[in-house]
Amino acid sequence: MKYRSEIDGLRSIAVIPVILFHAGFEFFSGGFIGVDVFFVISGYLITTILIEDIENKRFSVLNFYERRARRILPALFFVMLCSIPFALLWMTPWELKDFSQSLVAVSLFASNILFWRKSGYFAEASEENTMIHTWSLAVEEQYYILFPLFLFLAWRYGKNRVFWIIVVLAAVSLALSEWGWRNKDSANFFLLPTRAWELFTGSITAFIIQKNGVKNNNILSFIGFSAIIFSIFVYDKNTPFPSVYALVPVIGVALIILFANRQTYIAKLLSTKLLVGVGLISYSLYLWHQPLFAFARIRSIDAPSQALMVLLIVASIILAIFSWKYIEQPFRRKSGLLKNRKQVFTTSIIGILIFIILGLAGHISKGFIQFYPKKIQLIDSAKRSVNPYREKCHLSENKIKHPREGCVDFLIDGKAQVVMLGDSHSDAISYNVQELLKKNNISSYAISYSGCIGFPGLYRVDNRNINYKCHEYNLSMLEYARNIGAKTLIITSRFPFYLNGNRYDNELGGLEEGGAVYVDLIKYKETPLPFDSDIRRKRVKDFYQKALKKLLQEFNVVLVYPIPEAGWDVPEYVIKQMRIGGNNNHTLLSSYNNRNNDVFEVFNNVDSNKLFRVLPAKTFCNKLENKCYLSDDKGVYYRDDDHLSAYGAKLLAPSILKEVSKSIVKK
Repeated sequence: MKYRSEIDGLRSIAVIPVILFHAGFEFFSGGFIGVDVFFVISGYLITTILIEDIENKRFSVLNFYERRARRILPALFFVMLCSIPFALLWMTPWELKDFSQSLVAVSLFASNILFWRKSGYFAEASEENTMIHTWSLAVEEQYYILFPLFLFLAWRYGKNRVFWIIVVLAAVSLALSEWGWRNKDSANFFLLPTRAWELFTGSITAFIIQKNGVKNNNILSFIGFSAIIFSIFVYDKNTPFPSVYALVPVIGVALIILFANRQTYIAKLLSTKLLVGVGLISYSLYLWHQPLFAFARIRSIDAPSQALMVLLIVASIILAIFSWKYIEQPFRRKSGLLKNRKQVFTTSIIGILIFIILGLAGHISKGFIQFYPKKIQLIDSAKRSVNPYREKCHLSENKIKHPREGCVDFLIDGKAQVVMLGDSHSDAISYNVQELLKKNNISSYAISYSGCIGFPGLYRVDNRNINYKCHEYNLSMLEYARNIGAKTLIITSRFPFYLNGNRYDNELGGLEEGGAVYVDLIKYKETPLPFDSDIRRKRVKDFYQKALKKLLQEFNVVLVYPIPEAGWDVPEYVIKQMRIGGNNNHTLLSSYNNRNNDVFEVFNNVDSNKLFRVLPAKTFCNKLENKCYLSDDKGVYYRDDDHLSAYGAKLLAPSILKEVSKSIVKK
């Protein structure tokens, strides 16, 4: 295969925006498209090599896998190995468990599957994931495993037919990605089937060039380059990706590959020594930057400064030059450290097994928790303190049926005096509340539904959760409450969050991660106004009051006012404070009040002797000090940035019991 220096230069155009995007420079809001540029380049290069091997009758799957192992594994293993000591020193137990899982997934070329299952690429938590960037390597590796076999087997039908098969497969993959971002956005982003069309685009260019050569066209190559630059600066994390939007940078890369021969201005630009030099180390540079950024964020309470991120970029370049020269090059050459195929495969398998064993040890031991100080172990237990009934009694799908199997332990003779309903905040406290009620001979039933307020008549309308049946859930809960003789409802929900849609900013540097979530009286796609409109907000606010009054016509209602949110992941934040010698252990009560003023106004204006109010701020906040506390000497109050831990729920439960007891004696 003839060397094209402009392709190395194109690699630099791919890796630089990715790094600046991960560093948090907002100007490069679409820098993530650099990965798509890499995909097209990889598809082109690999297909070119394979076509030449097949046509020259020298194709060998083992030879191909040997070349891939020499190219990919040494630098990858080196970065993973260097990351382990810092992970052991600096990570919390749950972070170390996640890191251990990623060691296994990366070794098995399946990290994209792991990260699809655990989180989204644009989630803030991913910024502290040292291996999140390896998802793209996994996609390429899966392609490297499957595509050579497909090409070799399909070649018997003729080159022309193979070409059109790839075109059809690319079209199907693109169509799947269009469906995917609307319905399965995380899977769409991470998995091979919806990314394959980008790699296939590179394959298509390889077929065209193999037949017609690289053309000289300044206009088309300039359009291609402009398309990439446009995507880098105009796209952002809200751009559906991959989708037809990805056609802009992908076709841009294809135009450069097809029409930027050495005489074009774009090829001359991409062939400059600086860009080619960055392109040559781009693989190592891509591997190094994310661990450095992630560890800096792990060690910081607040987001690292831009000055620090610039220094880390420089450090990434230095490390990339080192690993390119002393790791990549010696292992890629057959005259280097590994002289034959047997040594390559043996070393690769040994390396894979070592990382799998280390990763499994970290996973099984829950992040080597036994080696942490007792106080950190206590905090770790809070992080893991989910409702033991959560798996069966907290809904995140639409199978609504009562009584729900496994959720009837607090009934007495099939009856309940109290029914608990609401969202995940209800789930976080329900077990401890039900235990306390049981000790006081009060029977109960609790089912919660993720992201659903405990009032019938409201729908989730944000475009990520269009299938949530919140209204149906509430109707089913009320009907079952009637059937089992319940006279009292306990309603717990994040009322201000769904009213305003925005995540919590504690005004002290803590900002809850995640996207906006909205509710409305009408279903998604029927909402005539933007979700964040004042008209929708007023409509929902008025409905809160109407819905509460309607419930009070039939039931006693113990209304749990909004639980103070933290903004920080509290267990992680408390451990970081311990490590840096900080003593901040609170958020601002004034911030909590400002967030909830509209909700307070609505609920305080409901005058009924059947309404019993629980004020969590009285449990967790000090009015004179203007503080809402996160923990005390016995434990932390939260398991993340807004859900109470088991310990926090135990502190709140007596206040709920007090109001429930009043409601039960109420005629």
